[in-house]
Amino acid sequence: MLRRIFILFLFVFVTAMFLGIHPVYAVEKYTIKEMTSAVQSALENRRNRYGQLEALKRQRKVGENNRGYVEAFSSEGSVRSLVEAENRDRKVIYQTIADQNNLTDALSTIEKVFAQTQRDNAESGDKIQTEDGRWVKK
Repeated sequence: MLRRIFILFLFVFVTAMFLGIHPVYAVEKYTIKEMTSAVQSALENRRNRYGQLEALKRQRKVGENNRGYVEAFSSEGSVRSLVEAENRDRKVIYQTIADQNNLTDALSTIEKVFAQTQRDNAESGDKIQTEDGRWVKK
């Protein structure tokens, strides 16, 4: 349980960095220890597509699934491309957290914690997938 709490705090920290906000508290135990070029690129990519992703959420063309990734509800090529790019970058971040903190076999736990945070932070009306797999509007 403590590990999940630290990972949750890490998500807040990374999200704050992504949005250009300075977090109020520091994450010391589980963090991105080395800001690799892959992580820097993933964070920058996410920052650049943030507005587009939010617009697609408002249009109900994408939602946050229960594995920490975005899921497309549209067959439009532009939607699918954006979802694939976002999910690639999220995976880079999640895997880096696991690797740099020696959390072997913890990727699925990290993904679930991030998924819960995404559900918690979703706007009213956004599509979110509950832990049991149901899609609902928040």
